[in-house]
Parts: sequence; C-alpha cells; structure tokens
Amino acid sequence: MATSSTGSSCGENMGDSSRHGSSNPKEGRTEETKVEFSEDEEMLIARMFNLVGQRWSLIAGRIPGRTAEEIEKYWSSTHSSQAGSRNER
Repeated sequence: MATSSTGSSCGENMGDSSRHGSSNPKEGRTEETKVEFSEDEEMLIARMFNLVGQRWSLIAGRIPGRTAEEIEKYWSSTHSSQAGSRNER
C-alpha cells in the first residue's frame, strides 16, 4: 500500500514565503508588505522599461528572484503619473 504525505509535509518545500509577509504559501502576499529594491535593480528596471515598455515578465526574467508582479507594483508605485503613458509592445 502506498503512503501519502500529509499536508504539512507537502508545504515544507514550498520555499521562503517570508519575503512576502506570510509564512503560509496558501495565504498569498499581504498588501502591507513593501518589497525593497536595490539601487542596481531600480536602474535595471528603468533601463528595461525604456527598452521594452510594460513587459513585466520580460523585465523580471533579467532580475533573479523577482516576479513580474513585484516589478509592476514597484514601477506603478514609483512612477504613477508615467505608468500608463507607454504602450505595451
């Protein structure tokens, strides 16, 4: 007979979700959590945005450990008046 793993053991290998303010991966990210970006990341995001526009997945692919959602949220919060002014390519 095959053994099955418990729900708690399955979730142990889900990775570090503390970066997003939640210890439970099923809870998702909290809105209050602000992810900090380094100066190098900020400059790279700005350069990439100027090249490819709002293609957040493409930009995230150049920054290890960052998701498209994190980058889009960062960009829209810091460039709110400019965020919608460039068309997606």
